[in-house]
Amino acid sequence: MAAIKIDRKITKYRVQKPADKAEAGAAPPPAASEVEAKSAAAPSGSSGAGGGKAKVIRLTEEVQRPEVLIGSTYKIKTPVSDHAMYVTINDIILNEGTEHEQRRPFEVFINSKNLDHYQWIVALTRIISAVFRKGGDVTFLVDELKAVFDPRGGYWQPGGKFMPSIIAELGHVIEKHLQTIGLIRKFELDEHQRKLVEEKRAEFEARSKQADAFAKSVFPEGAQLCSKCSTAAVVMMDGCMTCLNCGDSKCG
Repeated sequence: MAAIKIDRKITKYRVQKPADKAEAGAAPPPAASEVEAKSAAAPSGSSGAGGGKAKVIRLTEEVQRPEVLIGSTYKIKTPVSDHAMYVTINDIILNEGTEHEQRRPFEVFINSKNLDHYQWIVALTRIISAVFRKGGDVTFLVDELKAVFDPRGGYWQPGGKFMPSIIAELGHVIEKHLQTIGLIRKFELDEHQRKLVEEKRAEFEARSKQADAFAKSVFPEGAQLCSKCSTAAVVMMDGCMTCLNCGDSKCG
């Protein structure tokens, strides 16, 4: 038997059976590049010689957690729960003190007195933190979380914004934080759009003031506008439209 030289580290092995020998005689031996690819693709839990684990090949540099992190805490108070949720997002500073200094999210914590959501809160914080620590483009989390809908229905925030679920509001919180540290660009209207919005707002407020003036009138509700005194006080009286403010009547 000819000697075989092994020029790479053995990651796993198995005992060859007689049936395997027959198959090996029929099929050509794999190329060296295929063997290296299989060795590199072996999972971290694969059993090797002596029952150990295969070497884990990392695609990026592993970043260790510093002793101190900076972050922000956001309060989420929903009408569907009696207790508020406090979301803390801690950031890590990369290339500190250089012109390439960047602030990136590293971990997230959610605290609440409501224990009904304890299990999914713990699971969600661990998954989001794992994605943050993996690095790369983490902004996709915002769209994924904002797309979650509660089958029982959503709720309205005090400002008039509809939230389809608590998870969706958590996505809005993460989006706000990523905008603050510069990972997501804030949506802003251009000059033409801002001017148009201001005109429409002023037009709406003018209509609202007019409606409020009619609503606070001392005359009966539903009274029409008098052409003589310009007061919403014209009502049907004795079969004739009469103004209760100036006494003008269509019947003379």
